[in-house]
Amino acid sequence: MTVNVNRIKQAWSSSRPAFGFWSTIPDSFGIELIAGLDLDYVCVDQQHGVVDYASMVSMVRTIKFAGAAPIVRVPYNEPWLLMRALDAGALGVIVPMVNNADETARAVAACRFPPEGARSYGPIRASSVIGSKDPEALANEVLCIVQIETLEGLGNVEEIAATPGLDGIYIGPADLALGLGLPLDLSDGKPEHDEAVERIREACRKNNIAVGLHGTSGESAREYAEQGFSMVNVGVDYLLFPAAVRQEVHAARSQRV
Repeated sequence: MTVNVNRIKQAWSSSRPAFGFWSTIPDSFGIELIAGLDLDYVCVDQQHGVVDYASMVSMVRTIKFAGAAPIVRVPYNEPWLLMRALDAGALGVIVPMVNNADETARAVAACRFPPEGARSYGPIRASSVIGSKDPEALANEVLCIVQIETLEGLGNVEEIAATPGLDGIYIGPADLALGLGLPLDLSDGKPEHDEAVERIREACRKNNIAVGLHGTSGESAREYAEQGFSMVNVGVDYLLFPAAVRQEVHAARSQRV
């Protein structure tokens, strides 16, 4: 059975980048207001956000209902965490801090049912989200994306990208900078960081998988898309919300000339 409900995969099949939003705040109403704004996906961040399991399930439901593809960055590369997110209806997982091909294969196996993988069959919500109980359809519709953020991961990027079943690599600039011994502020450009990003992108290109880069604004997302990245973030809730309020408070307190 063939299904096609994942907006990220739809974007890629149309040779265009997928634009998304990053959510760290456990609130379904807030994400409902955002997920319907012509986003291809919304990522619920359980690694650095403050989102617990119950909130994640509610947010995944809301994101899909609003029209975007719900994906989850799991806290760690533990198979049960990946399986639980997918069973809840996430259409993909982003797995942080992956360092080698074995760890990548572990993540991929958690997203695929036997004989291709080791995912336990129990699509409690996934079957209704995807519209099928067929294991092949369920597995094919979800994305397994890993993050290369460490010096070890960078050194093994060619092997990681060649892992069968992997859909893409997502680059977190901050952790990658720390792994390279660089400051977090990359505004002036750092050749070592640029070279690392290019190495990851080239490994993805050679293996015909997607490559994403984490942006924090629409402007950065547009620039990354123009550079050929296939999954780009337009903003993060915990950054945009206070920035918007700060602007209004400043306007309120400013004296008229």
